Amino acid sequence: MTIEINVPDIGDFDGVEIIEVLVKAGDTVAAEQSIITVESDKASMEIPCPQAGVVKEMKVKIGDKVAQGTLMLILEPAEGGAAAPKVEAPKVEAPKVEAPKVEAPKSAVAPVAAASVEPHNPTVASVNAPHASPSVRKFARELGVNLATVSGTGPKGRITPDDIRNFVKAAVAGVGSSSAGAAKGGSGGGLDLLPWPKVDFTKFGEIEEQELSRIKKLSGPNLHRNWVMIPHVTQFDEADITDLEQFRKDTNAALAKQGVKLTMLAFVMKACVAVLKKYPAFNASLSEAGDKLIVKKYWNIGFAADTPNGLVVPVIKGVDQKGFSQIANELGELSAQARDGKLKGADMQGATFTVSSLGGVGGTLFTPIINAPEVAILGLSKSAMKPVWNGKEFEPRLMLPLSLSYDHRVIDGAMAARFTTELAGVLADMRKVLL
Repeated sequence: MTIEINVPDIGDFDGVEIIEVLVKAGDTVAAEQSIITVESDKASMEIPCPQAGVVKEMKVKIGDKVAQGTLMLILEPAEGGAAAPKVEAPKVEAPKVEAPKVEAPKSAVAPVAAASVEPHNPTVASVNAPHASPSVRKFARELGVNLATVSGTGPKGRITPDDIRNFVKAAVAGVGSSSAGAAKGGSGGGLDLLPWPKVDFTKFGEIEEQELSRIKKLSGPNLHRNWVMIPHVTQFDEADITDLEQFRKDTNAALAKQGVKLTMLAFVMKACVAVLKKYPAFNASLSEAGDKLIVKKYWNIGFAADTPNGLVVPVIKGVDQKGFSQIANELGELSAQARDGKLKGADMQGATFTVSSLGGVGGTLFTPIINAPEVAILGLSKSAMKPVWNGKEFEPRLMLPLSLSYDHRVIDGAMAARFTTELAGVLADMRKVLL
């Protein structure tokens, strides 16, 4: 005999999405064991099976929308299994068969209940399904984390965002430099990642295989680690650089015979140091254990350099002790060495803060990835003339888009907003670097 198991009364929810299917055909389930998890825009809930038995056929899958009365599965009830009131009615129709089973001693029923749970490990795990909010479940899915493998530290064992981050941090630390293997579909030291899709692209058209450059092969695992391990948030802002750009052009014209060419990046680096001194948490690193903040008393600014073989990050040392001309010269020299592949290891070490400029290419805003062990990175996009209200009228001003990505474990949103506001103020009036 088989019975249909439908979605029970789940309140004022209609058409909620299934985000987890905890059993499959052939599984043995216990009474009140969770079989699916549904999620609305406000909450998630686990739907239990009203009685013990064997799943003969699943009628739903992940992504389906269900409501009260939706057929979930076909169940073959277990002998002597506890039944919900709704499904006990058929048993009353056969009193001669059911009566002995109802009156059977507990010792006779116990082996059936035990057998329904123990043989299938995934079923056992789903009895104690992880407790987490919809936002945490979504966060875990984005990172490829199986919630069943995460220990919750919240109230009643609820899994928090920090639990997910700590799990990923421990997993990646266990993988070390082999994170590239995890990206190809490995377990990632505990990360429950889906295998990388295997597709025969030649079935759809002509293809050409190109070997990744050495730089991209080296930087890929680092970028993957930084994105997974650091909780990124990006603060966007604009800086009025109308007067600064005019000063830069006038100065370059005056210094043309000396071969000096000031760039906007040189001014931005100097401005960043002034703001980093006011907000030292941005010029810091988390300790390896994550329990201390290491604040640096030196200011070395890295800058992302675009090369034919990929992105590299040379470092200008002691920016606080150098003038604009010296910074501009070093930027030019290091950029040329980067393009020629002649940078030394020491040229790319010791940065306390990084600036990534796409102003020469284009775009409006972007989210730069933090270069660990730093805690922040500033992105610059292409400046543009915009009408700005001066209190009386709109006037054309040259505005520079700013994108500040920061490690949310160290820096909060208010501090990041103060940082970009202060930086915009310094760029609008570079005399502030003297204060």
